[in-house]
Amino acid sequence: MENENNNRLTFIDENGNEILCEILFTFESEEFKKNYVLFYPVGSDEEEIEIMAASYVDDENGEGELTAVETEEEWAMIERVLQQFEEEQGYNRRGCEDCDCEDDDCEADEDGHCHCSDK
Repeated sequence: MENENNNRLTFIDENGNEILCEILFTFESEEFKKNYVLFYPVGSDEEEIEIMAASYVDDENGEGELTAVETEEEWAMIERVLQQFEEEQGYNRRGCEDCDCEDDDCEADEDGHCHCSDK
C-alpha cells in the first residue's frame, strides 16, 4: 500500500493493475489484533461505490502492506464497523429506489423501497 497522501492509496489488483483509491477510514480491531483500511477507487460513481477492505501493517516509511481479509468472521466484523460508520455519518445505506428525495429525509425500508410518498 502506497499512501499517495493522507487519504489515498494505490491498490494493486489480482491482475497487477494499479488502482488509485480514496481511503474511507481506518480502524484497529482488538478482537483480531489488526489494523484495517476501507477504501474505494477514485472517480467512483457516488451512487454505486464499491468499498474494498484489507488489513495492513505500517512500515517506518509511512507506507504499508495490504493483506487480504481471509475469514468470514473478519468480514462480518468489517460489515458491522462499516454499518456503524454509515449510521454515524447519516448515510442511507440501502438507498431509495422509488423516489428522488434526499437520503437524510428518505424513509426507505430494508429493501430500498421508499415510503415517503405514503405520508
